[in-house]
Amino acid sequence: MRFTSKLNQLKDMKVHNFSAGPSILPNEVLQQASRAVENFDDLNLSLIEISHRSKNFIAVMDEATALVKKLLKLPEGYSVLFLQGGASMQFTMVAQNLLKAQNGKAAYTETGTWATKAIKEAKLFGEVDVLASSKDKNFSYIPKDYSVPADVDYFHCTSNNTIFGTQMHAFPESSAPLVCDMSSDIFCREIDYTKFDLIYAGAQKNMGPAGTTLVIVKDEILGNTGRTIPTMLDYSTHIKKESMFNTPPVFAVYVSMLTMRWLDQNGGLSWIEERNRAKAKLIYDEIDNNPLFKGAAAIEDRSLMNATFLLSDESKKEAFDAMWKEANINGINGHRSVGGYRASIYNAMPIESVNVLVDVMKTFTQKHG
Repeated sequence: MRFTSKLNQLKDMKVHNFSAGPSILPNEVLQQASRAVENFDDLNLSLIEISHRSKNFIAVMDEATALVKKLLKLPEGYSVLFLQGGASMQFTMVAQNLLKAQNGKAAYTETGTWATKAIKEAKLFGEVDVLASSKDKNFSYIPKDYSVPADVDYFHCTSNNTIFGTQMHAFPESSAPLVCDMSSDIFCREIDYTKFDLIYAGAQKNMGPAGTTLVIVKDEILGNTGRTIPTMLDYSTHIKKESMFNTPPVFAVYVSMLTMRWLDQNGGLSWIEERNRAKAKLIYDEIDNNPLFKGAAAIEDRSLMNATFLLSDESKKEAFDAMWKEANINGINGHRSVGGYRASIYNAMPIESVNVLVDVMKTFTQKHG
């Protein structure tokens, strides 16, 4: 009866969106963004029709840049860019800007689909040494038994693997520049971001809507390749023009700025990490203690952002699917390469929604266990 009553209360509520991306955003950010689309800064003009050269939008870009540096505690010497092309464009740009034209060599770890794609693109520009891979077990763990050679132009890793639900909880020491794809866990926790020489992240997982990609680069690592880089693919081009060499995606940058402002005003990365760990513990405890479910990723490598799990008995899939859909839950079907389920619990996901999913899992076991 308790579960049926809860379902009735949920019918007029916002859907509990566990989608892996584009992902959930804070309600207050959505409200502010919607107002800005109609009338931005009381200009009686829409955000998406004002000039990107106007002082109003330049103020947005400046605040977004400053918030990145503040939240990640970055010192002088780093440039912050808001580019286009998604993280997939960065697979190419990283190699073009860092891999030397003569006898260049880069090191990568292969921990998932996006790491594999990054390796493929880097091989177009020079030698790539894959130091470690978890492909042997369908990327269900993070390899750890490797060291980064000193003679590579850079080392590249992927911090969180959205599809497989794994996350790097420690990073290797490297005398070479350290490059990280943080597309699905940027701003989710406190770590020493000054260890990294280049970070990139598609906005649509944990920062804003699709359309812009955050790039953070230590200035001193650029300009050493000896190759001619196409203008649009050269980080220096965008640094000199402060992310406005061409028309930036104004809406995506603005909403990302609002999301970072929300994060900063609520307590920054320490606040959000505590929230994220509480959400992750709720769902992983249920997965581990409920006999009808089992985790898909190695326990020590589980992601704070994407909890992947399977049914112990696939014959019960139809019944479970019907139950979570009735509870206004959306987006928990697993990626086709893994199957099962994936609950993406990005920064903006309220713990109340995680409780609804856990209640569904408990009730499902009471009825079908």
